Amino acid sequence: MDIKLPRRTRERILQKSLKLFNEIGEPHVTTTTIAEEMSISPGNLYYHFRNKDDIINCIFLQFEAEIDKRMTFVGDSAPSIEEVWTYLQRMADFLWAYRFLYRDLNDLLARNRTLETHFKQIISHKVGFARSLCERLVASEEMAASATEIELIATNIGVIATYWLSYQFVMHPRKYNDQAAIRAELQRASLQILSVIAPYLRGASRERYQRLASATPPPPEKS
Repeated sequence: MDIKLPRRTRERILQKSLKLFNEIGEPHVTTTTIAEEMSISPGNLYYHFRNKDDIINCIFLQFEAEIDKRMTFVGDSAPSIEEVWTYLQRMADFLWAYRFLYRDLNDLLARNRTLETHFKQIISHKVGFARSLCERLVASEEMAASATEIELIATNIGVIATYWLSYQFVMHPRKYNDQAAIRAELQRASLQILSVIAPYLRGASRERYQRLASATPPPPEKS
């Protein structure tokens, strides 16, 4: 008979903190909030983490390791537009698990040197991944774009992939903690990213994009 061992307190703190950051926003969560939610003493929490930024940094390390693994290509051929769409949707599901990092990004970067440094690297990785995707599509003649155009496309994709939730917060501030709306917007970012590539697509890839765009629900009304 297998016996399920209890999770260590440190792991439980990280999981509870991530849940609270995601659901009510990192700025609204204190170490006291976390300790109370876990029914442990603040001293017990401080035994494992010096402060809230220490918790955030540990969560970020988990996120960074995962996203690095996800921004890699399998094989040398260009993926189909449907495969790109599926990849973007899966990435949206992954980002949902760490959505506070994107929703509260500017506040976090302004006061956390570790995140400021490492997030620059992540954005650079996103841009490089987008550049490689475009180059593969051009090589397979599914896309027509110059090196300069590819660089612009890749940068725009990096911006959208990083700041889409910030844009949505400005447009729909009352939905800051509307979890269903946040998830829907993360999924919708997939179409926004593909729309940057769309004008350069050719032949069957262009037609496939049009079908995907037509099947995507329209954005919600502004509030």
